[in-house]
Amino acid sequence: MILSMSGVVLLGIIVFLFFRKAGLKASHAVVSALFGFYMANTAIAPSIKAGGESLASLLGGIKF
Repeated sequence: MILSMSGVVLLGIIVFLFFRKAGLKASHAVVSALFGFYMANTAIAPSIKAGGESLASLLGGIKF
C-alpha cells in the first residue's frame, strides 16, 4: 500500500511538472490517467505491478 501510494504521488508530481514546464496539455493528462485506469483492469496489470515493485527495490538498494 505504501509503495503504491508513493508511486502515485511520484507520478502525480511528474505529470504536474510536465504540465507546468514541458507544455503537457490537460487533455493529454486526462487521457493518460484514463489509460492507466483501464490498464489496471487488464491481464497485464500484475506484470506492470511486478515491474514497478522490482524497479522500486532496485532503486531502494542503491547505496551512495
